Amino acid sequence: MRKALPTCTILTLCLGPLASAQTTNVKFTLDWAFEGPSAPYLLAVDRGYFARQGLNVTVDRGFGSGDAINKIAGGAYDLGFGDINAMMEFNARNPGQKLVAVYMVYNAPPHSITVLKSSGIKTPKDLEGKTIAAPVGDASRRLFSAFAEANGIDESKVKWTSVDGALREPMLARGQADAISGFTFTSLLNLRQIGVGADQVTVFPYAASVRGLYGNAIITRADYAQKNPAVVRSFLAAVNQGLQDAIKDPAAGVAAVQKRNGLANVALETERLKLALGGNVVTGDVRALGLGNVRPDRLKASILTVKKAFDLPVTLSPTSVFNASYLPPAAQRKVR
Repeated sequence: MRKALPTCTILTLCLGPLASAQTTNVKFTLDWAFEGPSAPYLLAVDRGYFARQGLNVTVDRGFGSGDAINKIAGGAYDLGFGDINAMMEFNARNPGQKLVAVYMVYNAPPHSITVLKSSGIKTPKDLEGKTIAAPVGDASRRLFSAFAEANGIDESKVKWTSVDGALREPMLARGQADAISGFTFTSLLNLRQIGVGADQVTVFPYAASVRGLYGNAIITRADYAQKNPAVVRSFLAAVNQGLQDAIKDPAAGVAAVQKRNGLANVALETERLKLALGGNVVTGDVRALGLGNVRPDRLKASILTVKKAFDLPVTLSPTSVFNASYLPPAAQRKVR
């Protein structure tokens, strides 16, 4: 006859390896508002994945990748979700405050230029002599030099207009700008909300022409990761589970978003999440390497592209940009 397990042993087995440890508080910032693409982190909270790892995680909305990176570097947050290219620039210009990416989420960068078909702009080269609208800190705007070089555009012939993020798509729709820069899933869906359908626009994704670029990753301070390796590994294990859940059931992910953002349009955010997952998360590289990881040769090429685009004073080493040692096992990262 088998001996019954004590209750505490059963709980330990059910809740995971760190459940019996003391709970650790972790502050995490998104790059933007509670929208569809934030679903993986919110599912990890709602379904208890962080708690099972012994973590009490607070997820806050963000105000752009640059803001998130500054707040992580300054210690206001332990980890965050932000543009790895902006992180590289930060590291190159702030050698005393090193950040490191530990889980690649947007394997394909969502940066793009969007134009109306009625503008007559049919190729990236046609942007010469035109006006592009975007916020000053917009990641796609900041990387435009790399896009221009890849497409033979004379940057000196392109004029930029700085606008608030909320005014970007309306300006394009009203013809007050010839083009806008931004994340593809943001521009397309914001335009649709104001009556401009996908069949009326042309999108030039950076991923189609700029060599090696990656997009947003989970970022932390190098010293925080070094001092708290178990916390970072546990955090990524929970996020990985949340991301797997969002891929499998986007509707559940958007329900988690709606709990934090009562004004969210469920249909719109579901489509935004699906666009991000299908276009930027689950790529050919991800199907080969699993979620979260990077390809060394591609990362190296990306570092050189970013150095040139931002005119950085140093060439960063791949190991200082991305650390794969905290990732969950490959079997757990395989897209299901």
